[in-house]
Amino acid sequence: MTTTNATIEATHKSITAQILTQFCDDYLSADAFKDYAPNGLQVDGGQPIQRIVTGVTACEALIDAAITANADAIVVHHGYFWKGEPEPIVGMKGRRIRKLLQHGISLIAYHLPLDAHPIIGNNAKLAEALGLTITGALYPHESHPVGNIATCIPQSPNDLTTIITHALGRAPLHIPADYTYCNSEDTHTNAPRLIKRVGLCTGGAQDMIEQAAAMDCDAYISGEISERTTHSARELGIDYFACGHHATERGGIEALGELVAQQFGIPVTFIDIDNPA
Repeated sequence: MTTTNATIEATHKSITAQILTQFCDDYLSADAFKDYAPNGLQVDGGQPIQRIVTGVTACEALIDAAITANADAIVVHHGYFWKGEPEPIVGMKGRRIRKLLQHGISLIAYHLPLDAHPIIGNNAKLAEALGLTITGALYPHESHPVGNIATCIPQSPNDLTTIITHALGRAPLHIPADYTYCNSEDTHTNAPRLIKRVGLCTGGAQDMIEQAAAMDCDAYISGEISERTTHSARELGIDYFACGHHATERGGIEALGELVAQQFGIPVTFIDIDNPA
């Protein structure tokens, strides 16, 4: 577990959960997204907020860390109440929510709005960390697209692997393209494979690889990999880099916490609960 403080000294300032949520809602244009879980305030702790903890997922370990840090609110990328999950607040979900309420901690979560934001979003921060320049949307005809297309200095797949490893602190799983199955000019030449145009979408967006290939990307970067993704990369002639769901989605929530600290002048601490997936 690692922590990052967005502010250094504690203050006596406080805000309500509603004020914090409204600021984040407005900044992230949360109402514009049709999402898989509710964005915004999910659990109202019922007390003024003087200290905030941020993290990728509202797991019990993050809640325990927030209790230890005397936090009044937790802001995350992965919250609760996902579509299709059982509704009763029992078992693991019950323990988590019970701890929040017992300690008066509010839970605020943003999923797709935090992926897509052009400045502090997960995709934007990942591109920044990897030295990529975002030039457009992976799905340009959508009103609020999540995935992106970016350009980079021409580099080999091995070079990109090294950059990802350094930026995220873990080596990606790289699936090379297999030009036996595609009409790439590289099939008929001895020219080294260079990556210049990259599709990216953090988290569990591995199935967008087909769209990345359709948009003439040389490589596609996401978090997870499925069995089918390997075959897609090989047959579509596009290199795939599975960099970890958690690892690719630390940047957005940490940046949101820094923004909140600057806006309200209260301490915000990013706590990274290690997750290899």
